[in-house]
Amino acid sequence: MSLLSGTGIAVRRGGVSVLAGVNFRLEEGEMVGLIGPNGAGKTTLLRALCGLQRREAGQIAILGDDLERLPRDHLARLLAYLPQGGGSQWGVAVETLVTLGRLPHRGPWRGPSPADAAAVESAMRACDVLQFAERSVSQLSGGELARVLLARALAGEPAILLADEPVAGLDPGHQIDVMAILRERTAARAGVAVVMHDLTLAARHCDRLVLLDRGGVAAEGPPALVLSPETLAAHFGVRAFSGKAEGGPVVVPVARTTAPGWNNPGGHNDGA
Repeated sequence: MSLLSGTGIAVRRGGVSVLAGVNFRLEEGEMVGLIGPNGAGKTTLLRALCGLQRREAGQIAILGDDLERLPRDHLARLLAYLPQGGGSQWGVAVETLVTLGRLPHRGPWRGPSPADAAAVESAMRACDVLQFAERSVSQLSGGELARVLLARALAGEPAILLADEPVAGLDPGHQIDVMAILRERTAARAGVAVVMHDLTLAARHCDRLVLLDRGGVAAEGPPALVLSPETLAAHFGVRAFSGKAEGGPVVVPVARTTAPGWNNPGGHNDGA
């Protein structure tokens, strides 16, 4: 049984079809990378999978149960969603913000337990933000805040983690660290779905890639299959250098093979 599955997902926004009949699955202990050009529907799919995006059609199940019928508190313990460009509306201390990730595990009017404190510390250490524990989140850089928000998601120890561009804005070292952290979640039998634009990181860390284009699944399978020269040219309009380094694949776009999408009458960009 899949941890998370979606069948025939369709979303329209402003009269425009964003997703049309998309199928998706996430297995236990698997990291799936969602890739595709801007406007392909990657963010919309993630939001639909966790119930934050209204669907025109389609069914979503978590551990075989209909998403719509799951009690919200139970869903919050099972699934964490990390949006792109997330922030905090309050200038609270970093540790306080990360501790919010434990709320689904706490009873009403109860403070953090020793298990909560241990999970928070572990998540902060993994994301390299423990040194910021007492600092206000308003004093953090964009990259530092992104790592704090990831720590908050990890503190909840979810069985399913949906992360939208979690390495955007991070320096190269922390990009590698974050992908390793997400990989560690799969070793704990969690499932991770992550939107990626860095093809090398996607190829090195994901078990399977799903390439979205024009609101549908254009390719799906192992990274080596999905990131073929033909697929990259057809759906990204690029030619890439492909090779191996440090025991893993390297995929670096080096040249355009077609005009940019905004000059291409067949292209579109819905911002998703």
